[in-house]
Amino acid sequence: MTKEIQASPSPPLIFGLGQCSLDYLGRIADYPPPDVKCEFSGLVVQGGGPVATALAALSRWELRCAFSGMIGDDAFGGAIEASLRKEGIDTSDLIVRRDSASQFAFIAVEPNAGRRTIFWQRPTGKPPGPEEIPQAKIREAAVLHTDGLFIDASLQACRIARQAGVPVVVDAGTLRDGMLELARLSDYFIASETFARQLMGDRNPLDACAFLLEQGPRLVAVTLGAAGYGALYGKTAIRKPAYPVAAVDTTGCGDIFHAGFIFGLIQQWDYALCLDFAAWAAAQVSLEMGGRKGIPSLSRIMSQGYPLKP
Repeated sequence: MTKEIQASPSPPLIFGLGQCSLDYLGRIADYPPPDVKCEFSGLVVQGGGPVATALAALSRWELRCAFSGMIGDDAFGGAIEASLRKEGIDTSDLIVRRDSASQFAFIAVEPNAGRRTIFWQRPTGKPPGPEEIPQAKIREAAVLHTDGLFIDASLQACRIARQAGVPVVVDAGTLRDGMLELARLSDYFIASETFARQLMGDRNPLDACAFLLEQGPRLVAVTLGAAGYGALYGKTAIRKPAYPVAAVDTTGCGDIFHAGFIFGLIQQWDYALCLDFAAWAAAQVSLEMGGRKGIPSLSRIMSQGYPLKP
């Protein structure tokens, strides 16, 4: 039985488990062919990672956020941890592996096309294990958010959350081993178009939603970039286009879609409004380089008429 999100003297806690990265982003005119030089400009350095970036947004929207993931003891790891702390995120459960490299990405951004190409290195340290999961903090949380990269730890965290009645939101970017089991342990499973294609081929994204909904979540959605999103819950199907914006960089849009959906759950909106806000927030992020600079402020959200609780 999932517990209701109750009003409390302090903001609800969102606990995140997953990737954290240091992202270097550079603008290019067009993606180059092989074996040529390609000049870039406008270098931007930001913290990244699906769960970490979602928590950055939720923290700016005045929710308490705690993160568990893994970094190395290199300079990138120090920068990643500093970026999380700067956002007000509790990093006391961040795992530092000695003599290992942190997750890093270089992202080639094509502003004229509104797209990006990501080159990334996964962290080289031992993945977090089930025994390293902070059980008490998960049980305290209003929502658990995970991306499944560290699948054994993610599955354990989801089991703990389900036993405690804590809603589970999954960011499914890639179809990896264990992701369908993660779907069975989730309440809200929001997948990328890539994940849906890996699962179902070129079929309608709502077919992927229907298959995944049968695994047990209450709601399944597939984000489709400029084409918007599709979602299914109960007997309700939604297919909506993206908010029309002059996108500069789509890095982090999916991460903020998840943040927006979680924020809607905390606000106790209905699912349609949660999804609408998620899509709007994701579109705003695309107006800036990187996944965090364009996160809309609470005052901006209020100006759009979204009904925030006092």
